[in-house]
Amino acid sequence: MEAWVVGLIGIIVLLVLIAFRVHVAFALAIVGAGGYYFLMGWRPTAGLVGLVPYEFIANFVLTTVPLFLLMGYLAHHAGLTTDIYHTARIWLSRIKGGLAIASVAGCSVFAAACGSSLATAAMMGRVAIPEMIRYKYDRGLATGCVAAAGTIGSLIPPSILLILFGAMTETSIGALLVGGFIPGILSALIYMGMIYVRAVRNPGLCPSFDEEITWKKRFVSLKGTWGILMLFVLVIGGIYLGMFTPTEAGGVGATGAFMIALFSGKLNWTNFKESLSDTARSTSQIFTIALGASLFTKFMGISDLPNVICEYILTMEVHPMLILTGLSIVYVFLGMFLDPVGVMLLTLPVVFPVMEGLGFNLIWFGIIMIKYLEIGLITPPVGLNVYVIKGVVGDEVPLETIFRGIAWFVVMDIITLAILITFPQITLFLPTTMFGP
Repeated sequence: MEAWVVGLIGIIVLLVLIAFRVHVAFALAIVGAGGYYFLMGWRPTAGLVGLVPYEFIANFVLTTVPLFLLMGYLAHHAGLTTDIYHTARIWLSRIKGGLAIASVAGCSVFAAACGSSLATAAMMGRVAIPEMIRYKYDRGLATGCVAAAGTIGSLIPPSILLILFGAMTETSIGALLVGGFIPGILSALIYMGMIYVRAVRNPGLCPSFDEEITWKKRFVSLKGTWGILMLFVLVIGGIYLGMFTPTEAGGVGATGAFMIALFSGKLNWTNFKESLSDTARSTSQIFTIALGASLFTKFMGISDLPNVICEYILTMEVHPMLILTGLSIVYVFLGMFLDPVGVMLLTLPVVFPVMEGLGFNLIWFGIIMIKYLEIGLITPPVGLNVYVIKGVVGDEVPLETIFRGIAWFVVMDIITLAILITFPQITLFLPTTMFGP
């Protein structure tokens, strides 16, 4: 049996295991080690299992993951989530759909201190959704806008998914992080525009806001944003200017968040322990999947299946954009059932060589892939951000109401994706002007 056939069988077995609810991390590890054993025998497989996971986790760049997660959790416990939403609400609440628009703005700003979509949605949802429900906003819109805007946490740097993409593909993590900034802002602006248009056309969605807000109150509210802005300038500004590497930026960001939380007087021993515990839990979940993916990647490499697929596609002379369209459908489908880390690490060993062979810019493709994963985070039946929001609101809002509220945001994501594919320079402009590597 040819090696690439074994690789293809391995992918089929992997999908079957996942369909039977085997955790994606263990499914990847089982298929990776089993396929390697079938092709190479016992001794090489024993060496693989003993060495490869250690080599992957020992990769120094991966220390960025827990550092950025810690930065986000410390920022949350320092009250920056509440401060950001309060500022956005003060500035935007007087316009049509202002509280929903403020929720999107709050998620976007907080994403600059939190690299996780799920954490961004959960933290901002606790603050923003009760406020919108109190002012009689449509519950589908109130929950849907936070679930969708939370996905921006995967795009606006620092992004855990972009770090993992860079580590798995040996692509510049600094360029990926900087490249996600403009697409993230574009996503937020398109969300806001859609909310405003819907609010104007259907005032019942977003009742008017009667609170009297002076300009003095607006400017005073800005003091609540200084912590996030400082973290963003330190982390992303430092990477962009070449002052330090992404790993060093993680250390600077975590230290900065700790100092802000400490001097704000909101950090105590209890929430400090919670920040460390949440960071350890999230890191272990991410790294468990990554370890399984490292074994699966080695199996794909020796099976030569990615190269066979790439050569087959090139001989078909199909337009690259048609391939990209097909990938869009595959990623959105997988995103309906799997978490984004699992989807990315499951598909990269096969998809990345094909994209490289087709001549796509790999920084640009990294951002496009994250956008695919963002859409998967809010599409039924298993849109993880939707279930996070359901956990926040409890029985107050039915699950079907949240999914109904998500529909317009999925359409906006598709429009954003089409724009990013059509105009690659939106993504590549900042990375090409970086001072650092």
